[in-house]
Amino acid sequence: MLTAFVSLKVKRDSVNEIASQLAAINGVSEVYSIAGRFDLTAIIRVRDCDNLADIVTNKLLKFEGILDSETQIAFRVHSKHDLESMFSLGEN
Repeated sequence: MLTAFVSLKVKRDSVNEIASQLAAINGVSEVYSIAGRFDLTAIIRVRDCDNLADIVTNKLLKFEGILDSETQIAFRVHSKHDLESMFSLGEN
């Protein structure tokens, strides 16, 4: 499994629309609106580099309203905690 973080600078009036469209792409596991130099970060989890390249070059970057991007590929996971358990706190 290959994980990548794609940070996107988008037109101000398109943030929510682009975030929703990104989240619908197969391979995009999460999309966050963020503060700072970029507006959105998409977490991509795919089988290999070819699948990542397809998403980044054939899908994400053809969106109207994306002004700039930066893709970072993860080499290794150092945290083994289950993110789902964080969201289930307080549920019995």
